[in-house]
Amino acid sequence: QLQLVESGGGLVQPGGSLRLSCAASGFTLDYYAIAWFRQAPGKEREEVSCISSIGGNTNYADSVKGRFTISRDNAKNTMYLQMNSLKPEDSAIYYCAAAYRGLDSYARSLCLMTTRNYAYWGQGTQVTVSS
Repeated sequence: QLQLVESGGGLVQPGGSLRLSCAASGFTLDYYAIAWFRQAPGKEREEVSCISSIGGNTNYADSVKGRFTISRDNAKNTMYLQMNSLKPEDSAIYYCAAAYRGLDSYARSLCLMTTRNYAYWGQGTQVTVSS
């Protein structure tokens, strides 16, 4: 069974940091582009960041550039989102996602930032930034 499980969410004060993890089981992440999305109450799910299957190509939403860093450790079959300088508007449920990219090198080098590209999703982890 293909599964993604997030962890690391919680309550943090403004200006603080959190590191989210997403562990994959039932498949290996090597051939998958991976991404983080978030959804705040009453809002649509939005893309936060993505990283390609190969080449380390990344992309970030303007709202998190310079503060968040996405990474992956294929040996551990895990992806991460390091979040620094957190703001109250970062509060949301954060979801990790994976999209199979096949064997083509070009496809694998692409970073995907739209929800429709992703077939596999975690259950979400809550991040609350508040004093």
